[in-house]
Amino acid sequence: MRDSSGALDYAEISAAAVAALDPLNADEVCAQLPAMNRRGEVPALATALRQIMPTGIQVSGLTVVECLAAMRDIGILLGSIKRHGVQPTAAVPEIEEILLALAGRTDLVPRDTLHHYTCWNPCGTRRRMYTGDPQETHLIDAVRTAMPWLSRAITACERVTVLEPGDPDCAAGLDELGGQLHAMVEAIDRVMAHVSPVFFARGLRPYFEEITVAGRSYLGPAAANMPIALIDLALWASDRGDGSYAAFHRDTIEYSPPHWRTLYRAWRHRPSLAHVITTRLAADSDIIDPTVHASGLALCRVLRVVTVFRAKHLTVARRAYREDLRLYPVGSGGGSVELLTRILHLTRTIAAQVDHSHPAGWHTPHSAASTTPGRASAWT
Repeated sequence: MRDSSGALDYAEISAAAVAALDPLNADEVCAQLPAMNRRGEVPALATALRQIMPTGIQVSGLTVVECLAAMRDIGILLGSIKRHGVQPTAAVPEIEEILLALAGRTDLVPRDTLHHYTCWNPCGTRRRMYTGDPQETHLIDAVRTAMPWLSRAITACERVTVLEPGDPDCAAGLDELGGQLHAMVEAIDRVMAHVSPVFFARGLRPYFEEITVAGRSYLGPAAANMPIALIDLALWASDRGDGSYAAFHRDTIEYSPPHWRTLYRAWRHRPSLAHVITTRLAADSDIIDPTVHASGLALCRVLRVVTVFRAKHLTVARRAYREDLRLYPVGSGGGSVELLTRILHLTRTIAAQVDHSHPAGWHTPHSAASTTPGRASAWT
């Protein structure tokens, strides 16, 4: 379960295995949680947290997978207590030591993350929910369904970023990446169809507020912590982003699994695919290399998918964070509507630059490989 560097390898951890576990015997407490939240019962929530809270010795005896399930169940109580205006570590001071112990065992932050709330959350009657509203189910499932595809997309990025644009596998890998990234478009479409801005802004967003552990603030399980910014880094943002996006990514990457944090540290100093491919296209302007141009066209298709997602995400954010509706000025991941607008503009600009780097007569047709997640390619 550890990689060659000794870090925990979350690719080897089965989401279903985590979801199946109930190491703190929290099923009954979690089933009652939506009702407690509707009544705003902070003392009852604190009692429930103490009821399921393990001792430090018990944490040391849990497996890593059990620790993930334990943090999932503790975390949904943390967010519930904070939603009602109380710091969980003030209501239950002894939980701080346990959160730090679980963080040490799992190499994650000392609270629940998006993975805990979605991928490692059981389905059906055991699902952990703040509100119990069907709209919350749709939001959880949208992320839970997309996340495995995004994990595969990161793996595709790892492979493509070490290839030369003239390698035939580069275009094939980019087309695979584009297919996998359609999952995030499908996820945002599901949210737009089934989760109202009013429910998110006023019913669910308050549960994702930051909490304080050992003097530090930690964000809640925000959808902003999906690895889209990491994929942007590989595609274009390492050398064509701006300070605001770089700062946002720097602040949120710590909520990712260890391997993604390692990739962030490597990719932020590496030339982006957009830079590498456009530089090669400029060098080949007099002699057209079909393989290099195929890579450029494939990158255009990938950026088109990302742009579609970014535009839809911005629409959702604008609806949920209207001044007459919102309870908070920024998203649960710390990003603002203005930042999302800037990211969309940057993505469109980079896509146009890559497209315009092709000589006259070349174009960016849609690819069958870029429209279906999981389409077979050179990587399968």
